[in-house]
This record gives sequence, structure tokens and C-alpha cells, in this order.
Amino acid sequence: MAKINPDVDFIPLNIAVMVVSDSRDESDDKSGKMLEKLLTADGHNLAEKKIVIDDIYEIRAAVSQWIADPDVHAVITTGGTGLTGRDVTPEAMKVLYDKEIEGFGEVFRMISYDLIKTSTIQSRAIAGLANGTVLFTLPGSPGACKDGWQEIIKHQLDVRVMPCNLVQMMPRFKEK
Repeated sequence: MAKINPDVDFIPLNIAVMVVSDSRDESDDKSGKMLEKLLTADGHNLAEKKIVIDDIYEIRAAVSQWIADPDVHAVITTGGTGLTGRDVTPEAMKVLYDKEIEGFGEVFRMISYDLIKTSTIQSRAIAGLANGTVLFTLPGSPGACKDGWQEIIKHQLDVRVMPCNLVQMMPRFKEK
């Protein structure tokens, strides 16, 4: 359980969600809806949600718009992290980073190992920073989205979490 600083007020963030899939649309999307439900239940705002096909350039174009938007604080993508030929989300995202957050993928796979054992080696969950925006890339299953949010992301996107969190690193929220 994360340690919360009671002297700091919660700051709701604007979080964009992208579902990367050649086969999903709004009617059968479970992972994007899961993320939307979780982030809003924890007090954050859904900035926008998009479903894009598994295409490096479409993924980059959409995420780049959010990175350039000062009102979007974080982006979570779900899908396209596997090992098939169409799974290109990590390749699309990494080139956008100013800095990679290597520990995110490591911790995600550690948590996942407890649930799915060695199948976690097929997860290419990653995260990074771009223009002060935090970018998280999760696998496409609702379970992976739930675990990623509940165990890592929600804590790192809460300015009250001690000893540190990613909100403190966002230029727009740094203490003057």
C-alpha cells in the first residue's frame, strides 16, 4: 500500500486513453472502458479516448497530439504490446520519449509474474516521459489494465504518494 502525505491535496489529472487494436471498436472494447472506469473512480478526468489500428504512424500521430496538449497530463495505451507482427505499440511509443522509465516495465512484469507466471515474458509494457507528459503502455487485456492501474499507475499519478511520484516531476505541477 502506498504511503499518502495527508498534508498534500489530491490533484486530479487529465488522462488520455488509447486502445490499439485492429479488431476492437467502442462496442466491444473492454480494456479502454476498464481504464476509463478506474481512472475516473480514483478522481482523475478522462481527457479523451481513441481506438486506433495497430499502425506505428497512427499511434504516434495520436499520442503526439496529446503530448503537445498542455491540458493532457498522462497517456495510457492498451494493446499492441505482444510479439506478433502487428504488435507495434512499444516501437511507436519509444521514439516519442524524452526519457524512458525502465522500472515501470520491470515492476509490471514482477506483479504479472505472480498471476500468470512465465507468460509475463511476453509483456512489453513500458513507460516514458515526453514534454512533461507521462506515457504508459499496457498490454491489451482488461486484467493487465486493472493490474497496471491498481498496482502502479494510480499511485504514481497521485501527488500525495510518498516518498515520490510522477506528478511531482510534471513541469506544470512542480513546486515553485
